[in-house]
Amino acid sequence: MASSTSSRTSSGASADRSGAYDIGIDLGTANTLVYARGKGVVLNEPSVVAVSATGEIIAVGSDAKRTIGRTPSGISAMRPLREGVIADFDAAEQMLRALLKKALPTRRFARPRVVICVPSGITGVERRAVVDSARSAGAREVHLIEEPMAAAIGAGLPVDEPVGCMVVDIGGGTTEVAVVSMGGLVTAQSVRIAGDALDAAIAAHIKKKHALSIGERTAEDIKIAIGSAVRIPAPRTAPDDDGDADGEGDDAGTPPPRTSFTVRGRDHITGLPRLQEITEDEIRDALTEPVDAIIRAVHQTLDACPPELSGDIIENGIALTGGGALLRGLDLRLHQEMGVPVTVADQPLDCVVNGTAKCVDEFAALRGLLAGAKERPRRTVRL
Repeated sequence: MASSTSSRTSSGASADRSGAYDIGIDLGTANTLVYARGKGVVLNEPSVVAVSATGEIIAVGSDAKRTIGRTPSGISAMRPLREGVIADFDAAEQMLRALLKKALPTRRFARPRVVICVPSGITGVERRAVVDSARSAGAREVHLIEEPMAAAIGAGLPVDEPVGCMVVDIGGGTTEVAVVSMGGLVTAQSVRIAGDALDAAIAAHIKKKHALSIGERTAEDIKIAIGSAVRIPAPRTAPDDDGDADGEGDDAGTPPPRTSFTVRGRDHITGLPRLQEITEDEIRDALTEPVDAIIRAVHQTLDACPPELSGDIIENGIALTGGGALLRGLDLRLHQEMGVPVTVADQPLDCVVNGTAKCVDEFAALRGLLAGAKERPRRTVRL
């Protein structure tokens, strides 16, 4: 914040007029990031709440996520958002209130103006749930921006120029696919297949093939460690100083990617704990169905794109954002299927919140983009 110490101690009304309490929220199914004007990203927490039987909040964010699958009977750990939208209004309100308190710890009486990202296919009811939750949590004003637009802004795409840009934002609950031009979404799809669906596919595969039950945290660890969308050949390395070609014998060589993972879970038949070795190839096969669903959404969005903008996309390519963009080989698989350049954005996990931050900092100039968070048809895809 650029104000001096004396101005920071002035009245709340003065702070409100200067926009000092403006914040942006990337309200995601998996994680919630909060940007405070003048301070940057002040919060990055899992979208998880631990609630007692009486409805009292026990923990929020990282503390709550550690309790998933480990809570006693009187406490439940839950995700207030499912598939990109609010599933439990009360829990979402309490989570937002707690996160706003963390983001503004010294401003007890501040009522910030809030910009929140929402899926492009949000319905009127779901939109009102987001706005009402934020207002109940203490927001003075609530403005919505569609996630693919925020992702495109955060990825540095020229969204306000008469040039077609395509962004694929793969979050926890939804995958947002959109073509952006001249400050608006030309065509967009929101499919409920994303990171959570990838985790569920891994857990279902291990249960079916190995009769082993695992939790969602373990499934996510497997996805990060050995998940891939396409077989990636091992890189050939030049002979090193030792004369070998595999880099052994020196400390400078980069270790090869893991090809297996030891899973700890509960045997579905005996009920006893058991270890199981899982290979990269079988996890790639397990992820085939959700990855194919994402590819179909990209293909259908390209099919609905005007011809002139299609030519721009051939030249400019597709930008991948969100946590799902980190799935190894996904960019290569999309390039093989679509025949256009595909790149993973710098810091893909932060693209949405960075785009939201720009809308907060340049609110007057970019306010027209916020009006775009209207109801549009959504294609619902489930496994």
